Amino acid sequence: MSETHAFTGRVLCEAACQLGEGATYDPASGKAFWFDIKGQKLHELHLATRTKAVHDLPFLGSVLAVVDAARQLIVSDQGLFLRTVADGRLTPFLTLEDKAVNRSNDGRVHPCGALWASTMGRSAEKHSGAIYHVAGTVVTKLFSNITIANSICFSPDGGTGYFVDSAVNRLMRVALDAKTGLPTGEPEGLSDQSGTPGDVDGSVCDAEGLIWNARWGGNGIDVYTPDGTKVAHHHVPALQTTCPAFIGEKADRLLVTSAWADMDGAARRADPLAGQTFELGIAVKGRFEPTFTL
Repeated sequence: MSETHAFTGRVLCEAACQLGEGATYDPASGKAFWFDIKGQKLHELHLATRTKAVHDLPFLGSVLAVVDAARQLIVSDQGLFLRTVADGRLTPFLTLEDKAVNRSNDGRVHPCGALWASTMGRSAEKHSGAIYHVAGTVVTKLFSNITIANSICFSPDGGTGYFVDSAVNRLMRVALDAKTGLPTGEPEGLSDQSGTPGDVDGSVCDAEGLIWNARWGGNGIDVYTPDGTKVAHHHVPALQTTCPAFIGEKADRLLVTSAWADMDGAARRADPLAGQTFELGIAVKGRFEPTFTL
């Protein structure tokens, strides 16, 4: 039976993102990163000092992966770019697809160092999106005809991948080759959330295999076991929660982004913290994100 927990955390950043997404953490630098996709911004926060920087982007960025101490990989509507940390210089790296109606959306690095990244229509056009596997410079389309691909994350051993089409709201799992991050079977339903309020959005998988999912329209984070059982809901004081990330020196804290996109004036007044970034305020058994292998 699912337990509901009140919010005991704090606001990490008061900057209100139109579409906060793509949260991640770099343990080497002690910095958390997330995007305002529609605002074309990359947010950077040093957790220990609370030093904040906001970087303007020439595209709609949505996923960041660490390559090494000097470089990051950014997934955007214009393709994949290598970003030099020291000066923010962007160098074109790869193209996922040539589909002008689409932009990038969710993504994470598999334990083997390969990237999964998704696309979707700029106006959520039906079945316009897909999920791709990027190993070095090799791009493989894994799944197509997806409207809003989200919830990409992986079991600790790399043998299972998770994803969702938020327009359908059925959390899926698929068996993977742990050495490559490529599917070895067909996706199967894990948890059908189609009849419940809100949409399954971004997710992370912790060290015990629990899936921590941001619920768009659900004011919080839902927790699922590997068999799809929902065991907890943690309230967050923003309706449209979007993406979690494990943060801190031990990956034992959880950052959560949110969004004010699609809200009119009345809705924003009713949801004054919409778009802000939060720390959930509980201890978790997280994992650091793998680095992307060029």
